[in-house]
Amino acid sequence: MKIIGIIPARYASTRFPGKPLVDIYGKTMIQRVYEQSIKTKGLAEVVVATDDERIAEEVTNFGGKYVMTSPAHQSGTDRCAEVAAQLPDYDIIINIQGDEPYISPEQIELLSTCFADKETQLATLIKEISTEEELFNVNIPKVTINCRQEALYFSRQTIPFIRSAEKQDWINKHQFYKHIGIYGYRRDVLLAITKLQPSSLEMAESLEQLRWLENGFTIKTKVTQLETIAIDTPEDLKKISK
Repeated sequence: MKIIGIIPARYASTRFPGKPLVDIYGKTMIQRVYEQSIKTKGLAEVVVATDDERIAEEVTNFGGKYVMTSPAHQSGTDRCAEVAAQLPDYDIIINIQGDEPYISPEQIELLSTCFADKETQLATLIKEISTEEELFNVNIPKVTINCRQEALYFSRQTIPFIRSAEKQDWINKHQFYKHIGIYGYRRDVLLAITKLQPSSLEMAESLEQLRWLENGFTIKTKVTQLETIAIDTPEDLKKISK
């Protein structure tokens, strides 16, 4: 089983243009993500998938590898698929978030272990919810799983609904999980899901993984105790300084 890590990185972010090139204590964000990723055991290779020459130049400058991709992609998944289509020798693709400068190699390794099961099509990580703030925050997707640790559903709403208790008691009545947005795909599955049209559930919740579930694919999950900081806006840089 040969695994590649792909880091999608685009320059034209709506909320933070040029984000991959922002300086974080002497290194660009994309360099920090890359350097964390190559520490991961089990990855045969790590490449940056970008549509911008400035990002490609930066990757070259710090000695990394990149693949140029179309500027038309709507998601990191689509960008990963374009790279995967050019690299038939890899069995598994790990989509590494390009805006998490201190992503843990242990998280990437944990996700990769999902594919030891030959039935695994897609995989992602989840984390136990421990606070009411997280439980009822619609910006934090929640997930329910079955006895095989496969995702049943993802929602911005709190799921499941606890009918027999007041909301302030829900966290003590059930183990809730939130989604940690890193994905792994078998190569053939990745190429298949990116040919699907957006689904009704996906459009309702604005969560692309619902398209995969709605079309009959299964998503294996593993529970992580780790969580890294994602940089979505310039204000998020303050979180790192703390």
